[in-house]
Amino acid sequence: MCAEVTRRDFLYGAEALVLAAVLNRAYAGVAAEDLAGDEEFWKKIRSAYARDPRLINLNNGGVAPAPTSVLDAEIEAIRYSNQLPAYRMWHDLEPGIEDVRKKLAHVWNADPECIAITRNASESLQIAQFGLDLKPADEVLTTSQDYPRMITTWQQRERREKIVLKQLDFAVPVRNSADLVRMFEQGITPRTRVIHVSQVVFMTGQIFPIKEICALARARGITSIVDGAHAFAHVPFQFSDFDCDFYGASLHKWLSAPIGTGMLYVRKERIENHWALMAAPPSMDKNIRKFEEIGTHPAAMHNATLQALEFHEQMGAERKFARLRYLKNRWAERLSKVPGAKVLVELGPDQSGAFGTIHFDTMDPAKLSDALLNKYSIFVVPIKGPGLDGIRVSANVYTSPEEIDQFCAAVEAIVPRV
Repeated sequence: MCAEVTRRDFLYGAEALVLAAVLNRAYAGVAAEDLAGDEEFWKKIRSAYARDPRLINLNNGGVAPAPTSVLDAEIEAIRYSNQLPAYRMWHDLEPGIEDVRKKLAHVWNADPECIAITRNASESLQIAQFGLDLKPADEVLTTSQDYPRMITTWQQRERREKIVLKQLDFAVPVRNSADLVRMFEQGITPRTRVIHVSQVVFMTGQIFPIKEICALARARGITSIVDGAHAFAHVPFQFSDFDCDFYGASLHKWLSAPIGTGMLYVRKERIENHWALMAAPPSMDKNIRKFEEIGTHPAAMHNATLQALEFHEQMGAERKFARLRYLKNRWAERLSKVPGAKVLVELGPDQSGAFGTIHFDTMDPAKLSDALLNKYSIFVVPIKGPGLDGIRVSANVYTSPEEIDQFCAAVEAIVPRV
């Protein structure tokens, strides 16, 4: 059992490093899978969050709360800036964006000059989508389960510029991820210019084989855009693992950074000829920072991302992924035994991670989510998509097994038997 770590160790400045030192010393050499169910370890992680004890939050996929250390850093920066914003915001705080850029690049093995700091995944991906030169009849290949805002973006280009958007359908649960690669390969035509794909599908939690799909695009001279909103700081990877052209993510989801933070990775040779979403001068053509030209920046938010990155590293990416899978599998395996239930994603680590969606033949997902919230104070989100519906359940590292069990018992009490 590891030594006691007090709440203060988590919350204040350099003392937060005590957590990493104690945990790493106590659990050195313990495999991530073996640690996934070690409640002594995860109780200490859990204590880093200030939670409402009246509610069980199982919708961390939408936006996640930040650890208290992150929130404190953000608030402190806002207060400091607000005393003299015209000087302190631009002179003192704004340069901190470079530290965030370097840290993100270091943790995910990228060149810092390929990382832009944005406000969310939608902004990141729209920079990628709108900045491409496309001609009438050029085709964009994506799926019908990709994020609606990103599909809407392509549809606007379709209406305005007469490009062609092709959305591929696939059945869930996916039994073999190689089928997803073949689906894209078969969808390519001589007019295909872009492949847009989610690394983790927001509807079901399905993990896509991004490395293989990006390799397919590269071999055909097709631009690859990866929606990493639900994968970044969730599914362990490094940018060197796959050869994409663009990768957009929100940092306020699985990294638990302040709300309103995101990042965009751009393959270095693509920067110069890619148009910025908001205009930048020609002198910035080769500079990744041209994609950050939005006017006044939310410096306090992006600077506090450093504390979120530190917290992520304290846990370890593999440990975190194993724990999230452990919690997901706990409810999915139990509820899959309810008559009329169907989990819409396979549970293996190459197919799903932190979250999944479950369908019940006898219960509308919106009515089920309302009943869970109103009767049991459990928050989930209903999902409906092409050929699927259910409730999406996304625990986080602060979620306890007892809360998962309460959720399961509530569903079993609400859902009518077949």
